[in-house]
Amino acid sequence: MFRHSIRTLVVGLCTLTAASQAATAVALTLPGDHHQATYAATQTLRSQTLFDLTTAMEGEAFAYASYNLFGTQADSQAYPTVDELFRTTAQTELNEHLHEAAALAGVVGTNAANLRQAINGETYEHQVMYRRFADQARNDGDLEAAKLFTEIAADEGRHRDAYRTALTVLTTGRGTIPAPPKADTVSVPAGLPKVKAARTRANLDTAMHGEALAHAKYMLFAARAQQTGNPALARLFEGTAGVELHEHFAGEAVLVGLVSATKDNLSRAIAGEHNEATILYPGFAKRATAVGDTAVAGYFRDTAADEAKHATAFQQALDQLH
Repeated sequence: MFRHSIRTLVVGLCTLTAASQAATAVALTLPGDHHQATYAATQTLRSQTLFDLTTAMEGEAFAYASYNLFGTQADSQAYPTVDELFRTTAQTELNEHLHEAAALAGVVGTNAANLRQAINGETYEHQVMYRRFADQARNDGDLEAAKLFTEIAADEGRHRDAYRTALTVLTTGRGTIPAPPKADTVSVPAGLPKVKAARTRANLDTAMHGEALAHAKYMLFAARAQQTGNPALARLFEGTAGVELHEHFAGEAVLVGLVSATKDNLSRAIAGEHNEATILYPGFAKRATAVGDTAVAGYFRDTAADEAKHATAFQQALDQLH
């Protein structure tokens, strides 16, 4: 996994805990995986374990989004095998690592519970996070970032309102699920950061992890809606997920200079995967074991082993480019 600084929003943990308490025996059909697994969304996971699972999901979602952009850059430099490596690894991060963590944490519940979770997250981003980030960027002289943060805050407010309407339709049986939003896709070429303040860069990092996780969660919520016979709600979740990834995450990635030349992208990926394999996930596994969350500890150990393999594969790809 391409790691970030460990940062998890309190609101994210609260919504995960609420989902765990609300959902029991949640059956997840994982997109891209033909196996169906049923997990009991447990109320017994310790808060630190849930916190670590949330951190893991953010990192896996960020890796998925970043590696796909790195793959596009590799393809533009005529490195098709590196492109394929980034994209297949991205799929593993999303369809295996993140989805398993989401099942263990009980992220996916009923359609109503999923909508309430989405409303909470969008409300926080609309009313608190992005407004604060915009003010800070403006004070630091990063006006382009301030403008983007302000625009995204407005988008998140519209997403919240659409989800509120959908929840009313779902609970009352009256009205119509809103049409899904359409993403204004942003291209992310290799480039230097377009912001100067360390605080703005840190806020962009936080925002990108949040947008990547929102995309992944909304796709899971869409799968649940589809499975339960609500295609209109599935389309709303899918459309919003596309905005979060292809417009919000991508726009922030441009400003922070996420994508570099392929050799540099590989070096960053190697460092991140090595950190996950040797430090972060083993530490999470140790904590989960200590409090008796053995299933989660096993997940962390297995994922650490996968990340070590990813680091090796990326290193081999980098060696071949020299």
